[in-house]
Amino acid sequence: MTEIMTAIILGIVEGLTEFLPVSSTGHLILATELLGYDASRWAIFNIAVQPGAILAIVVLYRKLFWDMFTGLFRRDPVAIAFVRNLLLAFFPAVILGLALGDYIELLLENAVVVAWALIVGGFAILLVEKYAKPKESGGVANLSVRQSILIGLVQCIAMIPGVSRSGATILGAMSLGVDRKTAAEFSFFLALPTLTGATALQLIKHRDAITTNDLGLIGIGAFVSFVVAWAVIKAFLAVVTRYGFTPFAWYRIIVGAAALVWLAAR
Repeated sequence: MTEIMTAIILGIVEGLTEFLPVSSTGHLILATELLGYDASRWAIFNIAVQPGAILAIVVLYRKLFWDMFTGLFRRDPVAIAFVRNLLLAFFPAVILGLALGDYIELLLENAVVVAWALIVGGFAILLVEKYAKPKESGGVANLSVRQSILIGLVQCIAMIPGVSRSGATILGAMSLGVDRKTAAEFSFFLALPTLTGATALQLIKHRDAITTNDLGLIGIGAFVSFVVAWAVIKAFLAVVTRYGFTPFAWYRIIVGAAALVWLAAR
């Protein structure tokens, strides 16, 4: 299989899973193992391709972002609270990401860790869906400072591949009483600074190892992930509104268990 086809396949996986509570990084690692790719060769790609999916959020919510941006200059309380909450939730990831970056990278090639994290995360979703009592939150700007900071801390658990950044933030938000739609959208918006920062850090850190060919592959993968993520986000909100997150919980458990069996049998 050519490297271009590999980039396309991994871009599809990224776009399909980035904003679902199933762990995009975990799926990329499992896909790498399943298809027999060199895990260390594609580890940086799997992170650097994320801006494509991020761009899908920017496009889909462009009006909201523009309103919040212009609202800052008008000192609109809603815009100020919106940006404040995102920054408060983002800072814990910055601190821990810089402190634990090398340890996190060691886990990016461990498919067994991913499989177990998928299973544990699936049961966590089932528990939150059963016992959490979310109320109508009125949007991201209406979250409190305390809620935003705690959601940001929970997001850091997703530094373990397989946990799912979106899953951790959504579950954390719901546990704090945030309704499903607001929890999902907060996870979407928080992806912008979090994933952009993680991608920039990896590209800077490994800039000497990245070739012109690698940049081309990253560009292809990012474009594919943008197209796929754009379609997935709309469908995701519709599914969550009607069925909740339980289908994703069982999907995680089944995929994680299947991965463990497959890895043990190799």
